[in-house]
Formats: sequence, structure tokens, C-alpha cells
Amino acid sequence: MFALRRMSETSDDEVIDAVLAGEGSAFGTLMDRYQDRVFRLVSRYTRDHGEAEDLAQEVFVKVFRKLHTFQRDSALFTWIYRVAVNTVNDHFGRVGRRRLRLVDDPEELDQNPSARSDGEAPSQALLDDELRRVTRELLDELPEKYRTILLLREFEDLSYTQIAETLGLQMGTVESRLFRARQRFKDLLEERHPELVPGSRADGRSGARREPGPSAGGGR
Repeated sequence: MFALRRMSETSDDEVIDAVLAGEGSAFGTLMDRYQDRVFRLVSRYTRDHGEAEDLAQEVFVKVFRKLHTFQRDSALFTWIYRVAVNTVNDHFGRVGRRRLRLVDDPEELDQNPSARSDGEAPSQALLDDELRRVTRELLDELPEKYRTILLLREFEDLSYTQIAETLGLQMGTVESRLFRARQRFKDLLEERHPELVPGSRADGRSGARREPGPSAGGGR
């Protein structure tokens, strides 16, 4: 019986088969396997812990209802990510707030924002706070398609192939959209906060600061 097997011993395909066969514990296994990743993803769109939990729950309700439509031509988690991204976009469309509220670390939702690790210099803490604030500010200014692809690549660390599967795009589209998104972010950074651009005169310390947010580099 599926319920008697350890979660680590079951493949995604076996879990899917068990869910579709009506085995009661199977969907719980699927949730245990992916709920942390889904919560982390949706948490990047909101600073409200309750809202993030509601969104994650809505994602898994949709996953349960639509699992029979999954064609298994991609990884299960990228299909779940696609459901999550669509759910978040639909939600903020309904409430009239489609702007990304980036949270750099979802653990911040459970922490005092003023809390710092032992030994962290106040000046470094202030700099880190400024970099996070600027990153959120600039991402808020980007069109939705650019925000999402930067989030998946730079913050969720998905490969180009995984992004293509998640967003249902061709590889060439992923590459060009990511390039444009990084360029738009860089242009905004230079316009709004030139002092944070490494090597700029405003920076005053060539190479001393790392550019906040999305990198300009490539990599798959």
C-alpha cells in the first residue's frame, strides 16, 4: 500500500498515480514534498504571512483539482510553480494590486525586521537593508513578465530549462526576456540609484559594492 511506504521511496509519478487512484494519504505526501517551495515562492510576492499561507493553500487546491491534466512532459515541481505563478497573478489582479512585493528572504515574515545576527556590523546591516529596499523598489517598477522571470532566475535559482517549463515559453524567449529584464533593472538602477552601481563615480569605491538584485551575467 502507498500509505505504508516512506515518502523518500516514492517517485513523483508514483505519487501522482496514487492521488489519481484516490489513495487518501497520497496528496499529503505531495504537499509534504513541495509545500515549502511553494510557500517560499508565494512569500516573495507579499510581506503578509497570512496572505502567503492563503495563497499557498489556494495553489494546492488547484494542484489537486488539475493534477489529472498534468501531462508529465516536464518536472512536477515546474508544473506546480506554473500553477503558483498564475495563482499569484490572478490574486493580485482581483485585488487590484499586481505590483510585486519582493521579500528577499521568506524567513523575514517570522522575524523582527530589526533583529540582526550576532557580530553583524551596524553599517553592514544598514547597507544590506538599503540594497534590499532598492531591489524591491526597482522590481516594483518592472512589467509583470520581467519581474516574474527575474524572481524565478535570480531568487528561486531555476535553470533556463526550468523557467521555460514553468512559464510555458520557448528557450529563446526565456533568454531574450531575461536579458531585457536584467537590462531594464540595470537602467533603473543607474537612473534612480547611481551610487549603488559598482564602479560608478557616485559609488566612490570602484568594485566595493555588489550591484543589488538581478545580476547582469548569464549562466544556465
